[in-house]
Amino acid sequence: MLGKGVVGGGGGTKAPKPSFVSYVRPEEIHTNEKEVTEKEVTLHLLPGEQLLCEASTVLKYVQEDSCQHGVYGRLVCTDFKIAFLGDDESALDNDETQFKNKVIGENDITLHCVDQIYGVFDEKKKTLFGQLKKYPEKLIIHCKDLRVFQFCLRYTKEEEVKRIVSGIIHHTQAPKLLKRLFLFSYATAAQNNTVTDPKNHTVMFDTLKDWCWELERTKGNMKYKAVSVNEGYKVCERLPAYFVVPTPLPEENVQRFQGHGIPIWCWSCHNGSALLKMSALPKEQDDGILQIQKSFLDGIYKTIHRPPYEIVKTEDLSSNFLSLQEIQTAYSKFKQLFLIDNSTEFWDTDIKWFSLLESSSWLDIIRRCLKKAIEITECMEAQNMNVLLLEENASDLCCLISSLVQLMMDPHCRTRIGFQSLIQKEWVMGGHCFLDRCNHLRQNDKEEGREGQDTQSKPLNLLTVWDWSVQFEPKAQTLLKNPLYVEKPKLDKGQRKGMRFKHQRQLSLPLTQSKSSPKRGFFREETDHLIKNLLGKRISKLINSSDELQDNFREFYDSWHSKSTDYHGLLLPHIEGPEIKVWAQRYLRWIPEAQILGGGQVATLSKLLEMMEEVQSLQEKIDERHHSQQAPQAEAPCLLRNSARLSSLFPFALLQRHSSKPVLPTSGWKALGDEDDLAKREDEFVDLGDV
Repeated sequence: MLGKGVVGGGGGTKAPKPSFVSYVRPEEIHTNEKEVTEKEVTLHLLPGEQLLCEASTVLKYVQEDSCQHGVYGRLVCTDFKIAFLGDDESALDNDETQFKNKVIGENDITLHCVDQIYGVFDEKKKTLFGQLKKYPEKLIIHCKDLRVFQFCLRYTKEEEVKRIVSGIIHHTQAPKLLKRLFLFSYATAAQNNTVTDPKNHTVMFDTLKDWCWELERTKGNMKYKAVSVNEGYKVCERLPAYFVVPTPLPEENVQRFQGHGIPIWCWSCHNGSALLKMSALPKEQDDGILQIQKSFLDGIYKTIHRPPYEIVKTEDLSSNFLSLQEIQTAYSKFKQLFLIDNSTEFWDTDIKWFSLLESSSWLDIIRRCLKKAIEITECMEAQNMNVLLLEENASDLCCLISSLVQLMMDPHCRTRIGFQSLIQKEWVMGGHCFLDRCNHLRQNDKEEGREGQDTQSKPLNLLTVWDWSVQFEPKAQTLLKNPLYVEKPKLDKGQRKGMRFKHQRQLSLPLTQSKSSPKRGFFREETDHLIKNLLGKRISKLINSSDELQDNFREFYDSWHSKSTDYHGLLLPHIEGPEIKVWAQRYLRWIPEAQILGGGQVATLSKLLEMMEEVQSLQEKIDERHHSQQAPQAEAPCLLRNSARLSSLFPFALLQRHSSKPVLPTSGWKALGDEDDLAKREDEFVDLGDV
């Protein structure tokens, strides 16, 4: 078997033809040294994780290198991940090790993260699935987190190639039973030693106490109550065991249509308005059943719409907003811009970057979601209206829009603990179908939820994902905190007493009993008239005039942006076209050509924080020795004396050590960062040793 060597080429040009042919197999070079190195590289298995298959003498290509240079090592597949154990694993420096994920390595791919698998046969790229008659000489794996891995199998034994390729295809594509997922093995084998601080922990919303705490925090306990009617999921598996409904709502109504048609509380605003969500009733053709449904909805609506004190606005996300198919199609087009196999492919797409980006419609979808959330915020904040989100199952777009509204209106949700609690409340306990949307089981039918309930003999104590110490060292965890964040100052009792807030709806009510209005029964007549108009109409039809909404929205939006920002209050994003940009740290993190050599803002901030700690430490030493005549001579740590050759996305993406000269595009990519022209900062280098 022949190994071809090539001379390195530029990033923007195609790879030149091989200039020589080597008749020596790569594995024959430094054989003894290679064997020693492979013995040192061991596979790290999590509790309950099992090795399934492996192959040696696999070449992992460097992604940005069109000349196909790489690193040799072992490619293994377990029941949790695909891992590449390179010969250079021991070459990680101390700084990289401290920021390394302890569960998922830089060269690890969880089985659920695999998006597409391709094979290269005689320079032709084909999708791999099912049983193969011929095995590829090159394996390409596209991941859901936009990483691209390329493995050369040309120098691997034929038996090992068949075993590893078949194993990867089977364990990433074959239908699975729920009980076969790795999380159950891990939960059984791992020890839950997490010690939570009751004052600083993520609220899991798996107990009635958690929901009562959230009601009290948002002052929603005046009008809403936590119920346990679905405890043990005896009413509906789609709803959480505990949730919150309007106080006047009888609990037996929840069981009537298995939780459908019930307004479920999400969050309450400081002025008393609330955000609710509701799953639609099943569509029926029978007139008798339709009449029963209409009567049921009318009764439900009276509990949440009691003008002039309680007014509700309905947002039908199923028929008047984006469809899930639109979102899926747009994202599929969008992600292809970032699944780059090599630098040549990167530069080929650069010239038509903006047209491809626009044709995907992904940024427009982001803008529409933000705009919808601002519209709802305006109704709650400015008009003191309750908002009811309506969706078929209230578990997709309801989760998204509700989360965005709370992030904009509630500063608690913009803290780390608050944000984690928000995800837990709106997405996990909110019933989002992660299993179906991510297709973890690779099945087409919808029977896997029932299979899981029936086959699980005893309850599992699943570990929380919010314990970051399982994944990161303390130094890496500091990057989860904003060093510039300042908590809202707490007022003393005297200040709180003088500034106690009264709900605006309370201010509209008479404080003392007064005589009847000359117009007898004014409020009753108005209320009855409105209810008569609403009877017989489905809730999804109760939508305000679009022209009126647009005027109110624009006035509210422009007014907020014209004032100074209160970071402990309402925050509204810009939604003008040029303001909606690609999230660089999410989508460009694996493309070295789009990164800045020298570290950029993230790495610079990290080093500045270290320097601040060092200065503080030196100041303390000086204070201790202030009587001494000679000033202490302190040395800066080695980490600060050495230059930091990192990428702009460090530590979220480590700069690959095999990179050739990094380059920056001159057209599309320069608009993704700050207003500065990134092309002018191609040679930016932060030498922190001279600071």
